[in-house]
Amino acid sequence: MRRPREIAHRIRQELTNLAMWAWPPRLTAGLSPQSPLPLLPPPAQAGGLLRATSFPDDLRRDARDILDHRFPLLGLTIETGPEIHWRRDYVSGRETACPYFQLVPYLDAARAGDHKIVWELNRHQHLVLLAQLYLFDADPRLLTEIWRELESWLEANPFQRGVNWVSALEVAFRAFSWIWIYHLAGTQMPPALRARFLESLNQHGRHIEVNLSFFFSPNTHLLGEAVVLHALGSLFPEFPRSQQWRRLGARVVAEQLDRQVRDDGGYFEQSTYYHVYALDMFLFHGILTGAGEGYRAKVALMADYLAATLGPSRTLAFIGDDDGGRFWYPFGARQWFGRATLATCAIWLGRTDWTYAREDLFPQAAWWLGRADGSGGGAFRSHLFPATGMAAMNAGDRHVLIDAGPFGPWGSGHSHSDTLSLIVCAGPREILIDPGTYTYAAAERNWFRGSAAHNTIRIDGFDQATPLNPFRWTNQPAVSIREWASTDGEDFLDAECVSRGITHRRRVRFVKPDLLLIVDEIAGRRDEHDLEQFWHIGSLENRDRITLVDEPDVIESWRSFAYGVKIQCPCLRVRRRSTLPAAFAAAVYLGDSDHRVRIEVEPAHVLFRVEGSEFSFARLYPDGG
Repeated sequence: MRRPREIAHRIRQELTNLAMWAWPPRLTAGLSPQSPLPLLPPPAQAGGLLRATSFPDDLRRDARDILDHRFPLLGLTIETGPEIHWRRDYVSGRETACPYFQLVPYLDAARAGDHKIVWELNRHQHLVLLAQLYLFDADPRLLTEIWRELESWLEANPFQRGVNWVSALEVAFRAFSWIWIYHLAGTQMPPALRARFLESLNQHGRHIEVNLSFFFSPNTHLLGEAVVLHALGSLFPEFPRSQQWRRLGARVVAEQLDRQVRDDGGYFEQSTYYHVYALDMFLFHGILTGAGEGYRAKVALMADYLAATLGPSRTLAFIGDDDGGRFWYPFGARQWFGRATLATCAIWLGRTDWTYAREDLFPQAAWWLGRADGSGGGAFRSHLFPATGMAAMNAGDRHVLIDAGPFGPWGSGHSHSDTLSLIVCAGPREILIDPGTYTYAAAERNWFRGSAAHNTIRIDGFDQATPLNPFRWTNQPAVSIREWASTDGEDFLDAECVSRGITHRRRVRFVKPDLLLIVDEIAGRRDEHDLEQFWHIGSLENRDRITLVDEPDVIESWRSFAYGVKIQCPCLRVRRRSTLPAAFAAAVYLGDSDHRVRIEVEPAHVLFRVEGSEFSFARLYPDGG
C-alpha cells in the first residue's frame, strides 16, 4: 500500500510531467557547449592509446553490421532494414503508437512486444561505437549514419511521447550515449542537428530530474538516473538547470552507495550481473567527481566482491537476473564484461592485486581514464561475504561459488530462487552451471528463475519463494549461514534455507584441490514430501564427475548466455518421495585423473569414501530423531 508521502510525490510528478508535455522545455537560441567535453579524457588521447591495439578491429567488426542496420542487441541480431522503426519490437513485430508516455501499455507483451528489446536499440550505444571508430578510420559514412539515426529518432520520438520515454532509466542510458557522441564527434555535427540535439538532450535531463525512481525502482534505475543527471549538470553547465542536476544527482548517488551496497561490497539485489551494472555506474560517477576516500573505499569493496565472483577464469557467473545490457560498451561476450570493470577499478584505485590483462583496459579505462597500459595479478583465496551470503572457495584454478544469501529487498525483483545453489569450475571446464535469465517478458521467465533451474533442492514442486509477477516474489525464505571455515587444505560452509516451514540445510566441504562433498538435509513436518535435488552440468562430459546416492534422471534443461537466447543443457535430477527428516549427498570431482567415490547415508551419519580416505558428516536431523 502506498504511503501518503509517495502519493504526494507521484501527484506532483504527474502534474509536472503534464505541464512539460504541454509546454516542453526550450533552450536559449545559439547555445553551443564546448566539444570535446572538458571533464572527460580527450578523444585523441584514447585514439592514440588504442590505435595499434586489437580494439579498432573489434569496433570494425560490429560497425559493419551496424552500418547495414543489423544491430547486435543482447544475444540477438536485429535487422531493421533501411528505415528504423524506433518503437518496434523486431522479434515479435509489434509496435506501439506515440501517445503521452504514461499511456503506453509497455508491460503488455501482446500489444507492445518485449519492451526490453525496443529499449536496447533506443539506448544508442551502437552510435557511440561508430563515433569511437571514426577516431581511427575517419570514414565519413560513420558520421553520416550517426546523424541520420539521430534525426530519425528525433522525428519519431517527440518529447514525452511514446515507449522510449516510459522508463527514466532508459532516457538516462540514451542521454549517456548522447554525451559521448557529443564528446567524440560533436565538432563534426551539422549546425541544424546540433541545435535540435542539444535541446533534446536538455529535455532528457529535465525528464530524468522529474521522474527519478525514488519509489518505482529505487535500485539500478534510481542509481543510473542520478549518475547521468549529475553528468549532464557537470558536463553541460550551460543548461538552465545544470546546478540543480549536479547537486541532486550527487546527493542521490551518495545515498545509494550507502543503501544499495552491503557492508561486504555485494550489491543488494543479489545478482552478479547487476553488481557489475551498479559498479560501473558508481565508478564513472567517482571518476567524474574525483570522489573522496570513503567513496573510493566502498567502490573497492565492490571490486573485491567482483574479483571473487569472477574467480581464476575471470568469467562472470550469472547468479540472479541478467538483463543483457551494460552501462558502457555492451558488445562482446557478456560473461567477460566484469573484466573491463575490474581493470578500470584497478587503474582508478591504484590496485595491483586484482587480476586483469592489458586488453581489459581497452573497452572502458582508455575512454574513462585515458589509460590503456598495465596489468595486475593476485592469488585467489577463499572468502565468505557474510552480508551478501556469497562464498567463494578456491584452489589454484578450481573455483566454487555458493549462493547462501537471502533474496533481495522489497519484492526481490532481480533475485532467483537459487538459495544454496553452487557453481563449480576447474579452469575453463564448467562442471556445475547457473542457467542465466533468458527473458523478462515470456512464459519462460518463471522457469529460469525457479528452484528447478538451479543446483539446489526443491520441495513439493514449490520454489523457495512464491512468484507474484515477473519482478516480485512473496513469502521469501529465511536464510542463514551457520558456520564458515577456511584453511589451506579445506573450506567448509554450513547454511540453511527455511521455506514454508521446512528447513533445507546444506553443508559443503571442499577438500582442496579436487574434491567437493555436499550433504543436504531436509527437516520439518513428519509427513511425506516430494523431494528433488538438481545438478545442472556444463556438458554430459561432466556426468562422471558427480557421484550421487540415488541414480539420477537425466532431464532436459536450458541455459542462456545472453538475454533472448537459450540452448539445451543437461541436468541430473534425484527425485524421492520421503518422510522427513531426509538426507541427500553428492560428491563433485574437479581433478583430471580418474576417481571413485562411494557415499553411504546412514541414520546417524553420511560417509564419503575416496581413494583410501573417509570423510564423515554427522546427521544434524537423524532419522527417527
